[in-house]
Amino acid sequence: MELAMVGLGRMGLNMATRLLRGKHRVIAWDLNETAVQKAESAGAQRIQSLDELKEKLAIPRIVWVMVPSGDPTEKTIFNLAEVLESGDIIIDGGNSNYKDSVRRAAKLRDISIHFVDVGTSGGIWGLTKGYSMMVGGEESAVERLRPIFETLAPERDRGWGHVGLSGAGHFVKMVHNGIEYGLMQAYAEGFEIMKAKKEFGLDLHQVAEIWRYGSVVRSWLLDLTSDALTEDQDLTDIEGWVADSGEGRWTVADAMDLDVPAPVITLSLMMRFMSRRKESYAAKLLAAMRNKFGGHEVKSKDG
Repeated sequence: MELAMVGLGRMGLNMATRLLRGKHRVIAWDLNETAVQKAESAGAQRIQSLDELKEKLAIPRIVWVMVPSGDPTEKTIFNLAEVLESGDIIIDGGNSNYKDSVRRAAKLRDISIHFVDVGTSGGIWGLTKGYSMMVGGEESAVERLRPIFETLAPERDRGWGHVGLSGAGHFVKMVHNGIEYGLMQAYAEGFEIMKAKKEFGLDLHQVAEIWRYGSVVRSWLLDLTSDALTEDQDLTDIEGWVADSGEGRWTVADAMDLDVPAPVITLSLMMRFMSRRKESYAAKLLAAMRNKFGGHEVKSKDG
C-alpha cells in the first residue's frame, strides 16, 4: 500500500520508517530538509511540494498528516484539499481537538474527500513496539486503511480500533491523555512520600522494580519511572517544570460540559500548572492568613 506522510517530526518519521519496514511505499514531505533526508535514508521517496502528490500517489490517494495541532494542522489539511480529489483520504494522526476534527470532516465531506482522525499513542517507542491508535471516521474509509493500521499497531489485531464517527478517535485520545495525567501524578506523589521518609532510606529504584512484577500498580509508566530512577534518584539535573499538551485541559472542559465529576484528572492538571510557578502568591497568602488568625509563624525570605 502507498501513502504520503506529511510532517516528519520524531513520531512522523518513526511511523514512516515502520511503514517502510512493513513494505508500504511512503512519500515524504516536510518543511525541514533534514527530516526529509532522514526519511529518504529509510527508503521514502521525497516530493518538493504538496502539488506533486496528485501525480505521485495511486488513486485513491492517502495522505497522513503529522504536524502540530491547531493552525498548522488546519492549514495543511485544507492545502491538501485543494490538491486532492474526490475519494481521496486525509488522515490526521496528531493531537487535534476532536471538535476541530468533526468540523474538518464535515467540510471535507462537502467535496467528497474522506477524513479519518487517528488518536495516536506510543511516543518515541512506537517504532519498535508499535502504536496504539484510536480511529474515527467513515467505516469504508477506515477499512481501506486497515493494512496501514495493522502495520503500525503492536500486533495486527491489537492496539488499534475503529471507535466511531469522525472526531471519535481524537476524543478517545483526549480522554486517554487525561487518564495519563492522573496516573502520572499518583506515581509522582507516591514516590515523593517514600523519598520523604528519610529514616527508612528507601531505594526508590528498587521499589519501582518490585512493583513492576505482580503488583496491581504495575504499568508501562512504572517501567519508565524505574528507568528514570536508575542513575540518580534525586533527579538532580531535572527541573520540576511540567508541560501539558492541551488534551488534559480539553478533557476537564468536556467533563464539566457533560456534568461528569473528574476530580483526579482535574487536580493532576492543576498540579502541572503549579509546577511552573517559582513562587506561589496563594501559598504566601495562606501563610499570612494563618499568622493573622492563629499567630502561626511566618517564614521570611531572609530566613
